[in-house]
Amino acid sequence: MSTDRYLTFALGKGRLAKKTLELFEKIGITCEEMKDKESRKLIFVNEKLKLRFFLAKGPDVPTYVEYGAADVGIVGKDTILEENRRVYEVLDLGFGKCRMCVCGPEKAKELLMHHERIRVASKYPNIAKDYFYNKKHQTVDIIKLNGSVELGPLVELSDVIVDIVETGSTLRENGLEVLEEICPLSACMIVNQVSMQMEKERISHLINALKGALKK
Repeated sequence: MSTDRYLTFALGKGRLAKKTLELFEKIGITCEEMKDKESRKLIFVNEKLKLRFFLAKGPDVPTYVEYGAADVGIVGKDTILEENRRVYEVLDLGFGKCRMCVCGPEKAKELLMHHERIRVASKYPNIAKDYFYNKKHQTVDIIKLNGSVELGPLVELSDVIVDIVETGSTLRENGLEVLEEICPLSACMIVNQVSMQMEKERISHLINALKGALKK
């Protein structure tokens, strides 16, 4: 994979980055610099393979990739759908699995069934809007929240919420439940559109190697 130009990766911070680096190690891609917990560096380099890595907040990863600041990004499918950037989605990495769902109190089922105008609270207004307007053909008022969206129905800010569900324990503890599933989610690999043309051989090699590792 060695060439004169560095291939740059933007990794979503946290568990996603950890799982990504574990997967990369299976195909011989390591970055020792990133293992140093005391490091204050922002960009980490593997000189031998001509690779650069940096960590970014999830919603920023597709932006870095669209504008070419990163050739490749690893981020959750929820972020890809919400940000809707011009990037190629090339591989589902299979980890970080969860679901995007419409949730609320049981009584809200009726509102969903009869297509009434309701209020929907979400950290993901674009996903919520697409689901209700384009798939359910239901008019809704969407309220953007950044914190605990489960509060929405509890304080009567909204009738339902659109949010990520992993185990559903937070919902159950607050008297809420999954009412409708929008789509499954997991970590995905995205690629800059120009990079896919200019670095086709290196990126294709990377994708094939990852596919092989995921099958094991």
